[in-house]
Amino acid sequence: MIPFTRTLLLAALSALALSACTTLDPYTGEERTARATTGAAVGAVAGAVIGAATGSDSRDRRKRALIGAGIGGLSGAAVGAYMDRQEAKLRERLQGSGVSVTRHGDDIILNMPGNVTFGFDSADLRPEFFEILDSVALVVNEFDQTLIEVAGHTDSTGSAAYNQRLSERRADTVGRYLQARDVDSRRIATAGFGEDYPIASNQTEAGRQANRRVELTLVPITR
Repeated sequence: MIPFTRTLLLAALSALALSACTTLDPYTGEERTARATTGAAVGAVAGAVIGAATGSDSRDRRKRALIGAGIGGLSGAAVGAYMDRQEAKLRERLQGSGVSVTRHGDDIILNMPGNVTFGFDSADLRPEFFEILDSVALVVNEFDQTLIEVAGHTDSTGSAAYNQRLSERRADTVGRYLQARDVDSRRIATAGFGEDYPIASNQTEAGRQANRRVELTLVPITR
């Protein structure tokens, strides 16, 4: 994982914590709009986190390369409409899967919790996760004018150094799976954040399971 500055990250967290997000409840199927709580703010900042980790220059280079290859890019009002359609497809395909779909500006964030992704202390995909990632791959292949940023997270069990490596392996596993489903590797960036950004308490099993997650942020390729 490429190093990033904590100052930049904290600034992004502060800004995003003040904004509203629209989320599909994965269990009721109902849409919820509310000001971000601490946990929701961390989920919504996934794009900023991985953007800081990989560097804005890296994101821009990927965008330019894809535009040069004839894949992108979007501009003006087309950006929002394009991401609206992609969001609707993702909500349709992922309803009832346990994966939440959150919209933050023009970015779409998929939060994939541990009960559907990885077992404890493992970077091997659960068999039930295959179908979910297959659905994501179908949609992102249809809407190929987006970057896919994959962030891995763990609970706090074990050492911080071990959890950092585990989170990187989890992100890499998801990235490789998407590539195996014909998603262009140039669109994918992966990073791990270990135990640093929990969205629930690590004092309970349910909280630890929520923290063992992978977040995908879909970013429009803009000119």
